[in-house]
Amino acid sequence: MSSAQSRLLLSLLSPVASNPEKLPKLSTSVMVPLPAHGVAAELSDEEREFWKQPDGEGYRPCLDFSIEYRKASAKISKEKRRFLMVMVSGGLNQQRNQIADAVVIARILEAALVVPVLKVNLIWKDESKFSDIFDVEHFKKTLRADVRVVSSLPSKHFKSRETKIPHDVSPHWIRARFRTQLIKEGVLVLNGLDSKLSKNLPFDLQKLKCKVAFHALKFSAPIQELGNQLTRRMWIEGPYIALHLRLEKDVWVRSGCHTGLGSDYDAVISEIRNSQPEYLTGRINMSHVQRRRAGLCPLNAMEIARLLKALGAPKQSRIYTAGGEPFGGKKALQPLIAEFPNIVTKYTLAREEELSPFINKSSAMAAIDYIVSLSSDVFMPSHGGNMGRAMQGHRAYVGHRKYIKPNKRAMLDYFDDASISDAELGSIVRKVHKQSQGQPEPRTKRKDRDVVAYPVPECMCKHSINFAN
Repeated sequence: MSSAQSRLLLSLLSPVASNPEKLPKLSTSVMVPLPAHGVAAELSDEEREFWKQPDGEGYRPCLDFSIEYRKASAKISKEKRRFLMVMVSGGLNQQRNQIADAVVIARILEAALVVPVLKVNLIWKDESKFSDIFDVEHFKKTLRADVRVVSSLPSKHFKSRETKIPHDVSPHWIRARFRTQLIKEGVLVLNGLDSKLSKNLPFDLQKLKCKVAFHALKFSAPIQELGNQLTRRMWIEGPYIALHLRLEKDVWVRSGCHTGLGSDYDAVISEIRNSQPEYLTGRINMSHVQRRRAGLCPLNAMEIARLLKALGAPKQSRIYTAGGEPFGGKKALQPLIAEFPNIVTKYTLAREEELSPFINKSSAMAAIDYIVSLSSDVFMPSHGGNMGRAMQGHRAYVGHRKYIKPNKRAMLDYFDDASISDAELGSIVRKVHKQSQGQPEPRTKRKDRDVVAYPVPECMCKHSINFAN
């Protein structure tokens, strides 16, 4: 893009964007996005609607803990006899979920929390430590009024036994099962926390989860600095879309779906799936066609392109794609590139020397994607998952930034109907997604929802703007 084109584009955006010297810096204490861009007058009605941000209905973060919680904090935050250790696994956003649960469990047990141990990721061979991904001192400081966080166990506690917990356990279960053991042994080691803690916790503990997810888990300085740099490179050229593409080989294997790339590619996936059936997490009693119709398959590149086009995304929109290498490489992305040619990734946006320290470190690379995605004007995942849920909640928490949740079950039949014109398809798709673009959505509509994905009403309210320190 020429300098003249850049100036023209910037002049169509918000007053801040039109003056690069006024470009705000990203927060160094709490992860917040750069502001959404203004909408250019030259756009069509559909394009203007696409970039329009949802009405947050006045909801703001409110982490005002109860008097009882604050009274108990005086003792809990100074605990020096009982310690909780946790081993967290999975990708970045699974780790974030488990760390938030670990803090809550430490609070329930009135124990000090040892900085969580990140298990070696067996899929991506990532041996990163907590301090490689997250800012340890910020984590401790942010939570100092809630739980005591220590870097390691006192030497007398080196011997301990690991314990696993079942799914959907309550605070009462946690206390009944572990309180006596913790008092007797002084240390409790928990392994395998993923989605084990109940989603329906008392208000104070829900607020604590939000405090961990949105305030305490700041990325380490090297990751944050590069993420911020790439974000500014995207933001300065105007509004952009972030897509989380779930097109990796393991996603197709686990979902039980066809790739849309042809029989040769599907045969490769089927062979892996048949040889390792334990990886199939899709419903075993459903064919790949039934899974797709039920909305259980990732959108492929062609479907993503059709959805964006139907929603009114301008053809020249800049798109940042987050996620791993798609199965099928460039062929997998070709239908999307054909409709939206201005696609970038962290690999094309960063200089080689900037990204080289993080190559082969999957959690760090995912964290960079997370930072750039948070500041996007529009975010859309191609499939459900931990990244999508994390981004949904975080974007809600920082002002209900536009988050498009594809309604695959409702729209795929229309995609497959060749008799429907583009104009008619656009009208249908926009109607289907009218209420799923980042508006406040209370968690209490369904009790199995995680507060980190749905922070209203426990962590956001209409009358308070009391941000946690």
